[in-house]
Amino acid sequence: MMPHLATAAQGTPNATELIDTLTIDLSGEPDSIVPAIAYAPRDWSIVHAIHDSIVQFGPNGEIVPLAAESVTYVDDTTIEITLRSGLTFHDGSPVTSAAITRGVAHIQSADSLVIDLFSAITEVHEIDELTAHIATSAPAPALLAQMVSWFVLLPEGATTDTLATSPIGTGPYRFVSHTSGSEIVLARNPDYPWGSPKGSPIAEQVTYRFVPESSTRVADLASGDADIVIEIPEDQRDAIAGNGGTPVDAPLVGVSFIRLITDEAPFDDARVRQALNMAVDVQGIAEALVSPAATRLASIFPGPAAMGYDPDLAPFAYDPDAAKALLAEAGYADGFDTTFDITTAARQDVAEAIVAQLAEIGVNVTINVAEYADFNATYKDGTAPLRMITWSPLYDPDTLLSLVFARDGYLSRYTSDEADQLIAQAASETDAEARAALYRQLGQVMVDDPAAIYLYNSTELYGVSARAAAWAPRGDEWVLPLAASSEAP
Repeated sequence: MMPHLATAAQGTPNATELIDTLTIDLSGEPDSIVPAIAYAPRDWSIVHAIHDSIVQFGPNGEIVPLAAESVTYVDDTTIEITLRSGLTFHDGSPVTSAAITRGVAHIQSADSLVIDLFSAITEVHEIDELTAHIATSAPAPALLAQMVSWFVLLPEGATTDTLATSPIGTGPYRFVSHTSGSEIVLARNPDYPWGSPKGSPIAEQVTYRFVPESSTRVADLASGDADIVIEIPEDQRDAIAGNGGTPVDAPLVGVSFIRLITDEAPFDDARVRQALNMAVDVQGIAEALVSPAATRLASIFPGPAAMGYDPDLAPFAYDPDAAKALLAEAGYADGFDTTFDITTAARQDVAEAIVAQLAEIGVNVTINVAEYADFNATYKDGTAPLRMITWSPLYDPDTLLSLVFARDGYLSRYTSDEADQLIAQAASETDAEARAALYRQLGQVMVDDPAAIYLYNSTELYGVSARAAAWAPRGDEWVLPLAASSEAP
């Protein structure tokens, strides 16, 4: 049976007084603020400040209603959604069940990058003004988890162009302006319901600025030019505290890994991919450069909040000698040359440390640094066999697996018949425990036949000013200018 979802609760936001302005330094410009094209936490930070989905993740990774009053399964292929009454879009128009139809049309449109994730939806039936049924061609147990990120309620007339340039949503903040290369400005939505499970706004106006250098972000915090700064390296923690800010550590339900292709030599040999995992002192790098809370992972499942996590699955041991022996056994005793793609926002110091350790076993790696748009455009067809990826939220692994690791995934270069079978079985398994068991089996397969150099669970170090003390970080890595609700992730 599909899981039952509770009716909506009114969250309990922290008591806070609104401040006039709040400035958040992001590590770069969002690739897109169009919901069906957004693909990174900084994209979703803007998208979900402006828009609401029908559901969100709760504190323990459970699906809870957001704009919906209730979400229930009529049967294995029919989801009934009843919206909260009284919701309005930023232009004052009422939110009705037609907004659900428009949201589905958007994620299934020709412009969408996630059509495949929502291909199971066959129809939306508007039952009444606030209720709709979403019909699927087969059981789709991960559908609601996918909706958290990409599905939003949309007003009449919304198009890809308007969503990119003048979006109208139902969320806590309204779009004001976007200055390319510089900033996005939002204003508080005065009609946003108090007690939303998402949280409550903390400022009348919010400016998201695009600041690539972490040292500049820390300097902005010290000078008062920013109130929240993100993606701060561990070695700059003292600089935050020494300049009047507060370092805030946030565990995330996410994962960092280096995707490996398996459809070209030498990476088509599992022994080579195992050797690469053994050659990297992930724990040492994590503790020195990332966070004391970062722990080497055995696979792509980051922790107990992620479905499929197996605490008994041991990560690869750091063993350069064993790595060299495996390479020799595979016919690469002298090593080989390869390339490694990262984004401009990635931790280049981490990438360089990994490359230095791979060189010790004879694998000489050239790092290519690309802007987000170029990086995302070459996921599948790019020439670099190594690609640094962070992925959150990962409460439900189906999206990551179907996109990046299923053989026919939009972003995949992994070819494993056994993995494909388990991913497909889990995608249609409606019993949560049975589904988790399939993912645990998959974890072992992905150790025996590695799809990546598995790194560590995601953590985030923020710098926060006293003015932004009411702000709360989230497990999904979205930086929303909200005080937390008791229902927030």
